[in-house]
Amino acid sequence: MEFTGGGRLEIRVTSADVGKRVSVRYVTGSGEAGGMFTDAVGVLTSWDDRVLLITRRTGEAVRIAESSLVAGKVVPAAPARRRGPSATFPELARVTARAWEPVESEALGGWTLRASFQEVPPGGRPGGAAVGRRVGFTRRANSVLPLGDPGLPVAEALAYARQWYADRKLPAYVQAATGAEGTQELLCAELDRLGWRREVSAEVRIGALAPIGDLDTDVSAVRLSRAFDETWLRRYRRFGEPGPAVQALLASGPSVWFASVAGPDGVPAAIGRCVVDGRWAGFMAVEVAPELRRRGLATSVMTALARQALDEGASAAWLQVEADNDGARALYDGMGFAPHHHYHHYRWAEA
Repeated sequence: MEFTGGGRLEIRVTSADVGKRVSVRYVTGSGEAGGMFTDAVGVLTSWDDRVLLITRRTGEAVRIAESSLVAGKVVPAAPARRRGPSATFPELARVTARAWEPVESEALGGWTLRASFQEVPPGGRPGGAAVGRRVGFTRRANSVLPLGDPGLPVAEALAYARQWYADRKLPAYVQAATGAEGTQELLCAELDRLGWRREVSAEVRIGALAPIGDLDTDVSAVRLSRAFDETWLRRYRRFGEPGPAVQALLASGPSVWFASVAGPDGVPAAIGRCVVDGRWAGFMAVEVAPELRRRGLATSVMTALARQALDEGASAAWLQVEADNDGARALYDGMGFAPHHHYHHYRWAEA
């Protein structure tokens, strides 16, 4: 907080600081004796009608009445984490996007509109959808990726995106990020204001690749392949019966590897997918049979994939994990992965 020479708290933020990272203290509850002091640190994304909107690193939006402010100041950007490799948000956003290349895409200035879908066949219900509907596989390949100026006012660009997805009979999603320099807190606030609703949030984590490859774990049972097969898909059951679009998406990326550990009844005990892209190796689709968890199979799969990626010249690793997946987060903590930024999928809330 900011203190004057006499030790008093002072408000040193104004509406001119929208877009900057700030730290504020404010009173919650009653303004009388029952009120409590609360702090908020994040990007000041708006200051309208005497209400401040601060977006935290996690994407959480905090609304604060101007009258409740006690102190505040502009603060430097969050310091870069020294654990593992360094990375800018634009670099990492493009690398993670190339690991899930959409079947169809269109550029809108610096935005990319992405779609990867299949028709729900008669008698089939992929993802629980009704027959006759189209279903997109993974929001990462069925959302707008906004990494620059769309060449239109934001509201007009979003209206164009809504129509683009409507033409394909798909819900409209925008993927926006928070928590790293160059991310999109202002866009998140605009999406909220315009009626888009956040559905899913996840962390993008990064770490050094060599320590994963050096883990003392048995990888002799892990089979690596350039392609997945039917048995691999039987463990990867995130989309019902995967059609051609799903299979094309899984195979997409600069250098793709699939890992599996044999299991009973022809279904792998564990699987994984890795995409090598220059210095980066991305890990995804790491799944273990529920009855075989906590036996080191996920570690073995990731270690085998890491060694392959090291052989191809990669040195850094990334992965994405949903905020409520405590088991995976603990595993990745032990491997040296640290949060880089959060990303959020906003869906157009149709009337």
